[in-house]
Amino acid sequence: MRDSKRLLSIFRALSETRQQALLEYAEFLAEKEGGEIAAAPPSEPLPIPRPEQENVVKAIQRLMQTYPMLERNRIFHEASAQMTRHLIHGVAAAEAIDELERIFMRQYQDHLEALKQDPLSP
Repeated sequence: MRDSKRLLSIFRALSETRQQALLEYAEFLAEKEGGEIAAAPPSEPLPIPRPEQENVVKAIQRLMQTYPMLERNRIFHEASAQMTRHLIHGVAAAEAIDELERIFMRQYQDHLEALKQDPLSP
């Protein structure tokens, strides 16, 4: 119960913009927690274009949809780090999103390499 009080206290101390960002991030985490398992994800990234105006949470969601073949747990730590850089350290959303795109692409390249070594692995 202490954690929820602490979270509420932190939330109330944030600006309205950061409160909204924190809510969106919490929704992202809740969605991840209830994660749906797809039957057979596509082997190629889906062509989902990057909108001109996009926040970091929406970018993570878009990239998760673009790369459904990737293991979410492997990306989650790095994606969370970018969210922290944006929310806590004030890094611009565009810069954090650019880095997220590089992270997802690198993870996809690693995924392809793993498939070459063991074509039976998911």
